[in-house]
Amino acid sequence: MRRRYAAACLSFLFAIPAAASFAKEPAPPPAACPAIPLAAANASAVQTSSAANAWGGARAPNAATLSDRVVDYVIEAELDPVKHTITGKQRLTWRNRSAQPVCSIYVHLYLNGFDGPGSTFMTEKRASASGFRSNVSTGDGEYGYIRLNKVQQAGAAAKWAFVQPDNGPKTDRSVVRIDLPQPVAAGASTTLDIDFFDQLPRVVARTGYYGSFHLVGQWFPKIGVLELPGERGATAPRWNAHEFHLHSEFYADYGSYDVRITVPKGYTVGATGQLNGAPVENNGKTTHRYVQADVHDFAWTADKRYAKPLLKTWHGPLGPVEVKVLYHPEYASNAEPVAQATIDSLAYFSKTLGAYPYKTVTAVVPPYGAKEAGGMEYPTFFTADNTTQVTPGSLGRFMLDFVTVHEFGHGYFYGILGSNEFEEPALDEGMNEYWDQRMMSARKQNLNLSTPWSKKFGLGFSITPFDMERLGAALSDPADPLGGNSWVRMSSASYNTVYSRTATTMRQIEALVGTPAMERGMQLYYERWKFRHPSFADLRDALAEGTGKPDIVRAAFNANIYGAHKTDDSIASMRSYEVLPQPGYHDYHGRQVLVSSKAIDKAIKKKRDAWAAKHPHAKPGEGAFPYRTVIMVRREAAKPPQTLRVNFADGSHQDYPVNTQGSWQRFEFVTRAKATSAQLDPNDLIRLDANKLNNSYTLEAKPQATRRWFGDITALLQTLFAFITTL
Repeated sequence: MRRRYAAACLSFLFAIPAAASFAKEPAPPPAACPAIPLAAANASAVQTSSAANAWGGARAPNAATLSDRVVDYVIEAELDPVKHTITGKQRLTWRNRSAQPVCSIYVHLYLNGFDGPGSTFMTEKRASASGFRSNVSTGDGEYGYIRLNKVQQAGAAAKWAFVQPDNGPKTDRSVVRIDLPQPVAAGASTTLDIDFFDQLPRVVARTGYYGSFHLVGQWFPKIGVLELPGERGATAPRWNAHEFHLHSEFYADYGSYDVRITVPKGYTVGATGQLNGAPVENNGKTTHRYVQADVHDFAWTADKRYAKPLLKTWHGPLGPVEVKVLYHPEYASNAEPVAQATIDSLAYFSKTLGAYPYKTVTAVVPPYGAKEAGGMEYPTFFTADNTTQVTPGSLGRFMLDFVTVHEFGHGYFYGILGSNEFEEPALDEGMNEYWDQRMMSARKQNLNLSTPWSKKFGLGFSITPFDMERLGAALSDPADPLGGNSWVRMSSASYNTVYSRTATTMRQIEALVGTPAMERGMQLYYERWKFRHPSFADLRDALAEGTGKPDIVRAAFNANIYGAHKTDDSIASMRSYEVLPQPGYHDYHGRQVLVSSKAIDKAIKKKRDAWAAKHPHAKPGEGAFPYRTVIMVRREAAKPPQTLRVNFADGSHQDYPVNTQGSWQRFEFVTRAKATSAQLDPNDLIRLDANKLNNSYTLEAKPQATRRWFGDITALLQTLFAFITTL
């Protein structure tokens, strides 16, 4: 029976053209209810500033709610931990913020990204040469999906059909258009009753099951965002609802969640938000109710193997925050470090950006065999790493701490600021990486790359967090603008620079404007745009205003966020020679007098001898005659302002501004002492410089390398040792 059914399915699949759709095209909307277009399939970094009243305007300190709540979710979910399924009922209430009626809405069904090889997610994963995360493969019986069983509006059934807003394969089912029985008037709200069913995948891409462990993310029907004119570059109302791509994450309206989670008795549950009341037991099952407002997503976990949760309390500026760590017995040693890193993050982000606004934060250490579930963020809830190396200074401990800091930090850049991770992933991933590494630097926590082999020879290798970012930023070949979206990329490797090159770009802006100025700019950005979905243009404007250095900020954005320009200034040539009298006709009291070479040489010697007698301790390069120095600096496409430092034989140095926007800049000057060497960027401010080995020029060979050469060579050795340890 099973075999015949499988064969019939196989025949059916082969009979369908690859581009065929599994659902009808949605009917056109009524003429009285004009269609609202979707955001462009290639939408990316916004260059137009959002309006002052975008998303309801900046949140007032005395506002009744933290956000302008657009949606309200009431969900009942029951987990079958044997079949790894979830049966769900959802009441979705949505408010139409626009000035026109809405007849159709768009809903994300993210879990269908894992339903088989026909999804956009899986299609892009197969095409990716460099893979994705840990590259866990999905075998037979391990796929996942979400199914709509019912959609009703006021008791009337709604029709729906799958769409591909980004022109992905017709077999992608991650976005559905729902045509409403009744239009939603301008400013009005509507409620949809939705029954749905989830089959969780074997844990992959941050969601799914492994044994009795369940990480439940991207699991419920989630409405897209209706953007209005003046919001993130929109000039007319548009739906922002992209397919679930390999590297894309999420974007949604703020609202309230009231979720009841039913699991077998004995299972431990953790989730977004606060537990509301005591869990209720009935017929061998336990229902946990979690409630959280002013967030734009909800995730949870359940497992019968969790150890007793580690609970701590952090006392912040807005009151106490409960810190909970869920972990399994095999990683009991991870609980305290994760809790401490979370508490340290609460303190750092509250101090440097703004006070943490929620009452809880839950961290999950994934079990052995489910490492793929680690490193994922949801509001007030995230998954950390796991390791057997918890000794301070070890590589495993660094990664455990960093992943904890990084995933907590998403709670600000993805969570509180509500970045659009489809179209502007660097606004979350990259900006978060930058602020995380500032925190790791403040902790003086470097990446230790020493190996047992190197320690035998007394060699220790470590690298600072921002040097680590610089090495991974592909500075010599920036293929894509940092502000590009998550799916129009040359490669997965190019997408990964969203993290490292963004962090390096922001670090360079900070170096050029000064740390206090950069902190003012970031605090202005956070205060102005929290709970409001800013764009890159809004970040640019806040940094330009807050730092007081708009030229530096705008140049960096044009070169790196909106463009993909290489930075690589170099010293192409250098000469420094004595300015000596020359033979020939010279003016003498109004007469032209011929001076011979012999006479010139004699005069030069005489003057040199006299000078040497008066300066018996002079250094080579000092003398009776001045020196003329000529230095040629070449500049690549991106040309940030920087400094050329020239060192002289008498031990002095002079700094000159390198500020031309041309391809070269010549420096020519006369000094008493000979120039011996030149160095671009002596204070290491230009973090985006692709090749620091061409920044120095020395006229006389020296036995030791310059400090800059040593720094880059050391970094390369560290990378090599890191590679060796993985073999």
